[in-house]
Amino acid sequence: MKPEIVLAYEFVEFIPDELKERTLYISITYCTAVHKCYCGCGREVVTPLSPTGWQLTFDGKTISLNPSIGSWSLPCQSHYFITKNKVVWAQKWTKKQIARGRVQEARAKEKYYGESSSLPPRRKR
Repeated sequence: MKPEIVLAYEFVEFIPDELKERTLYISITYCTAVHKCYCGCGREVVTPLSPTGWQLTFDGKTISLNPSIGSWSLPCQSHYFITKNKVVWAQKWTKKQIARGRVQEARAKEKYYGESSSLPPRRKR
């Protein structure tokens, strides 16, 4: 079991060049939240805020990001939620789950923005 991590957050216009550990930087101006991966690998994780991307909730005291953050492009492939200033670790995904998730994300964007893409046709069930 990974240790509980309590986060700080900073609302900024621009994301700083140097990111502090365990801090989520939120730029409302640029609809982006950025942090160092919470597994400790030190890699930068960017979560664009959008109707089809991550949703930020700020209740005046705490922040939450949904859906989960899967660092699939990083060697660590960490998977977690940010819920009320805490990192909630999630189950690691298989390559098949990652591929399926990416297709679902692309389809959600296509549906919302009305763009056509080169997605494979849906399988008939």
